[in-house]
Amino acid sequence: MKWEGNRESDNVEDRRDGGGGGFSIGGGSIGIGGVVIAVLASLFFGIDPGTVLSLLSGGSPQTQVQAPAHAPPPTDHTARFVSTVLADTEDTWGTIFRQAGGTYQQPRLVLFTGQTPTACGTGSTATGPFYCPGDRKVYIDLSFFRLMQQRFKVSGEFAQAYVIAHEVGHHVQNLMGVMEKVDQARRRSPPTQANALSVRVELQADCFAGVWARNADQARSILEAGDVETALKAATAIGDDALQRQSQGHVVPDSFTHGTSEQRVRWFRRGLESGKVGACNTFEAKQL
Repeated sequence: MKWEGNRESDNVEDRRDGGGGGFSIGGGSIGIGGVVIAVLASLFFGIDPGTVLSLLSGGSPQTQVQAPAHAPPPTDHTARFVSTVLADTEDTWGTIFRQAGGTYQQPRLVLFTGQTPTACGTGSTATGPFYCPGDRKVYIDLSFFRLMQQRFKVSGEFAQAYVIAHEVGHHVQNLMGVMEKVDQARRRSPPTQANALSVRVELQADCFAGVWARNADQARSILEAGDVETALKAATAIGDDALQRQSQGHVVPDSFTHGTSEQRVRWFRRGLESGKVGACNTFEAKQL
C-alpha cells in the first residue's frame, strides 16, 4: 500500500503512556462474552457480539476523568501509518459527503493500551478495534495488528487499513442515522432477528470500507499488487462461520453477528468495485 509521504490526520489521540487512564461513571463496561467464539468475534472490528448494537446506540452519556491525550510521536511508524489511513478516509468521505450536498464530520481515533474510558463504557484490548457512537471515536490497540498475523495469518498494510476503514464505516453509518434506526428495531426484535440486523450493519461497514478503497485509489493511487487480496483474506478469516469452526468445530447461523466469510468478501468487493454508497444498502438486499 502506498502511503508514505501522504497527509497525516490531526484527529489522533495517543493515550498509550497513561493518558487514557481514569474511570467512567453512569454506565457499564463493554462486556465480553464467556463463550470462546464471542471472544474471537470481538477480536476483529471490535464490538462484542452480545453488545454490538448496544455499543452502536451509544448508550447514556458518561462522565469521564482522564489525562489529556496527545498526538503520537513522529518516530512511531505504525502510528504514522494509522494517522495517514485516517487522513485518507477523511479526504475520501469528505468528498463523498460534499458531492451529496452534505458535510462530513470527522471522527477521532484513539490509540490505547490495556483499557481506556469511552462514552460506551470501558474499552479494552481484548475487545479489539471498535467504534463508539457516543463520542464518535474509533479505538484501537496497535498490538491488534500483531494478533491479526499470529492468530489469523493475515498480514500486509492494506489489511490493517481495511480494519480502520471498517470502523470508520461505522462512523459513516452513525452520521447517516443508520445506527439509531437499527438499534431501535433491534430492541423490538427477538434475539435471532436482532443478530440478523447486526449482520447487516457489519456487512454495510465492510462495503463502506470498499467504497473508501476504490475512491482513495482513484484519487491517490494507494493500491499496490496484492493489496486487495490481503483485505479479502482478512474478510475471509473473520467470517462468523470461520470463527465458529475454529473455536467450536461447528457453525450456528442464528448466532451470526458479522456475516459469513463469503458475505464479508462479497460486500467488501461490492463497495470496491462500485465505489458508490448506494451499492451498500444491506438492509434492502434480499440476499446477503
